Amino acid sequence: MSLVFRGLARWSYSNRSSLARLGDGFPRVERHLIRNFRKYAHRERPGPTLWDWLSLAQHHGLPTRLLDWTFSPFVAAHFATASSPGSDAIIWAVDCAAAHELLPPELHHALAEEGATVFTTELLGECAPTLERLDRLAADAPFAVFFEPPSLDDRIVNQSAVLSAMSSPEASMDQWLDAHGELWHAWRITAGAKEEIRARLDQANITERVLLPGLDGLAAWLRRYYSPTAAADEGGAAMALPVTVGTDQGEQA
Repeated sequence: MSLVFRGLARWSYSNRSSLARLGDGFPRVERHLIRNFRKYAHRERPGPTLWDWLSLAQHHGLPTRLLDWTFSPFVAAHFATASSPGSDAIIWAVDCAAAHELLPPELHHALAEEGATVFTTELLGECAPTLERLDRLAADAPFAVFFEPPSLDDRIVNQSAVLSAMSSPEASMDQWLDAHGELWHAWRITAGAKEEIRARLDQANITERVLLPGLDGLAAWLRRYYSPTAAADEGGAAMALPVTVGTDQGEQA
């Protein structure tokens, strides 16, 4: 399985990281955010590598350079249709196996030797134990790396979650996609089609209640299901951020 998917509730939303949304000077605060998150969340112990900690941080809404993806087109369709019912949505699909052909030799060889399509946090940690090490590997050109987060809870498992990281905090996923048009496809979902797709997903039980297990997901499902269209437009679900922030938030994130 080499395709990963990302659903955005509005087709005009960008693939900007939550770190980039912090505004001017955001690259300088990345290491401070991570250091303090690890300091104050030390009892969580998600795993031994930096990438385990980044997965946990992203999962709980800390601004990071990561973006959320999924192996499931149905999960991506859920996040594309769960909010903003009057707006066109978009689903992105990236061939991560082809994307990894563009990795620096050290990363590419490690993945090939493992015989894997995407990295684990352990394998990525062996090649790039720090973000500074990852950044130095991008001497020739920016690259994107895809990895599976640890199974921190049922939400990650049920969403078939995958994370991507750019090789620099300043590197843009959108610019990287523009430079490598052969690696991806995107489908714009009209507002009219969105309603029908949403109904079919609900019928197939692809809902907040399943993808966001617990009372928060149950409440989000009921709120959307029983809300008038105008009210439903105000509150969509997101994979990593339970609260939408900024003008281009609200995506599968």
